[in-house]
Amino acid sequence: MREPVILAHGLWTGGWAMQGLRLLLSRRGYAAYAFDYRSMAHGLDEHARQLAARIARLRDPAVHLLGYSLGGLVVLRYLRNYGEQRVGRVVLLGTPVRACVAGLRVANLAAAEQLLGASRDIWRRLPEDYRPQCELGVIAGSRPWGLGRLLMRLPGTNDGVVRLEETEVAGMRDRIVLPVSHGGMLASARVAREIAAFLERGAFDHEGRGPREHESR
Repeated sequence: MREPVILAHGLWTGGWAMQGLRLLLSRRGYAAYAFDYRSMAHGLDEHARQLAARIARLRDPAVHLLGYSLGGLVVLRYLRNYGEQRVGRVVLLGTPVRACVAGLRVANLAAAEQLLGASRDIWRRLPEDYRPQCELGVIAGSRPWGLGRLLMRLPGTNDGVVRLEETEVAGMRDRIVLPVSHGGMLASARVAREIAAFLERGAFDHEGRGPREHESR
């Protein structure tokens, strides 16, 4: 069995949303666990505290982290607040680190409190300016199907919710853009293969398709 991987879900869902990727990673030999948190009930610091408690229950010397959408912001806040001593590699899926135009639009709606709960301020306070020191890879989508498209016309490459430029993380080791939507990432075998590739060697396969971006330290 390979090192454990903890998967953090996004807004409006729960650990169940990560079960597809968890099973795909399990078949590749990883001990994969879905981290369940109440995305609308608290802010990033409380989510990060709960993630720290989940990691503390594992006895393995190193733990990989995978964050989807809001879950990626939770992972970054964990790294900032609790350090990276036990962290192996980190993969972010469709995480709006620099900003989130779609999220900000929802946050400014009259019904924002009902729609977003305590997560409302998260979208207003981006960018997340923490620079991780661990090996971090980013997967972004280029198929514009999602909530963002219903609210507004998102410019440039986007996954229907998050724009490509919003996924940039200072110091990221590698980034790959795949033809998937924001929600489609969670059911994509290709996404799972690229996650496994990064966890194994700190770089995506790319498979000769799509734009490749790499930033060395």
